[in-house]
Amino acid sequence: MRKVVVTGLGVLAPNGNTVESFWSALKTGQSGIAPISYFDASDLRAKIAGELSDFSPEPILDAKEVRKLDPFSVYAIVAGQQAIDQSGLDLDSIDLDRAGVIIGSGVGGIQTLEEQHGIIMNKGGRRVSPQFVPKMISNIAGGHLSIRWGFRGPNQTIVSACASATDAIGMALRLIRYGDADIMITGGTEASITPLTIAGFGNMRALSQRNDDPKAASRPFDGDRDGFVLGEGAGMLIIESEEHALNRDATILAELAGYGATDDAFHVTQPAPGGAGAEKAMKRAIEDGSLTLTDIDYINAHGTSTPFNDKNESAAIKSLFGNHPIKVSSTKSMTGHLLGAAGGIEAVAAVKTIMDQTAPPTINQETPDPDCTLDYIPNEAQSFTIDAALSNTFGFGGHNAVICLKKYST
Repeated sequence: MRKVVVTGLGVLAPNGNTVESFWSALKTGQSGIAPISYFDASDLRAKIAGELSDFSPEPILDAKEVRKLDPFSVYAIVAGQQAIDQSGLDLDSIDLDRAGVIIGSGVGGIQTLEEQHGIIMNKGGRRVSPQFVPKMISNIAGGHLSIRWGFRGPNQTIVSACASATDAIGMALRLIRYGDADIMITGGTEASITPLTIAGFGNMRALSQRNDDPKAASRPFDGDRDGFVLGEGAGMLIIESEEHALNRDATILAELAGYGATDDAFHVTQPAPGGAGAEKAMKRAIEDGSLTLTDIDYINAHGTSTPFNDKNESAAIKSLFGNHPIKVSSTKSMTGHLLGAAGGIEAVAAVKTIMDQTAPPTINQETPDPDCTLDYIPNEAQSFTIDAALSNTFGFGGHNAVICLKKYST
């Protein structure tokens, strides 16, 4: 079975529009959560979100190109270009028939959907844009990535709620392992900060209503947590077979070692009691990476800042790892929850954690919770030996997806 490695990273996140700025913000505990500026949120329960700050798609995309794209495609292209650039890929020298794309998105082009729905309701059907469908459909971001770089291999979009990007990375891993591709661009993208989305999540009481203190609103595993904060952005990885990477003298950042996926088969929005499905997904990812429980040094947790997730994810980790000391943190405390793109930016964070041997903190850790008693790396980053790490993502519908990353060695 072929070893798969990571050679490029790209990210757009509420607290950083490059890998370097994002990673610096995570290590120093900087939150990107602020009052919503995209629209008037005064009549909504939640008035805060993790919007991209000072973002411009230029020079990667010009204004004419951007007008034809929903923001979720814009984010995918910009983050994807970052990953391509870091990987050092020479597109003229690789076999483009063996280069593919698998990305995840929970809701796709929802900004375009809401905008065009408003037009048909207020101005009539003839005013709906002919670009509506190709801007909105969830697979189109992946299509744009293939068109941009000429990748003619497998191209798929995974929709498994908040597990989407992690499932995408896991499936891309398997395509390379099984010989269907040599190189893949994979990850997730989401641009879902819209009135309808905020209203929907807010009215089901899933979002934090700590509107007067945005940077303290996302507080995973804290006793005073009251819901998640919606974020946006994209996280992309270039992964390839070890042989392919070595043959082109690529710099290898980490090994993508394993993937595990399960479903709770329990409830539409709540995790299974005790995190049973999450525990099985973590166990499968570790086994898939030919590792043992004691090989894992760190977990980038799903850690949404919701009462049920944090309690049950903690229970799953404790049940699986027992007395093995494991450090855990949730970078959602600084980025908010990017839904289908969460696993993308968190995979980038996990790779950087291994590269720098430093784990980012869970900020806003102030009030103990008797149901959350792990070492969540409170408030300040910690440096320690990190040879292998998990990245957890769990979604509505009971979807659980986990990837295992490890320090690369020949």
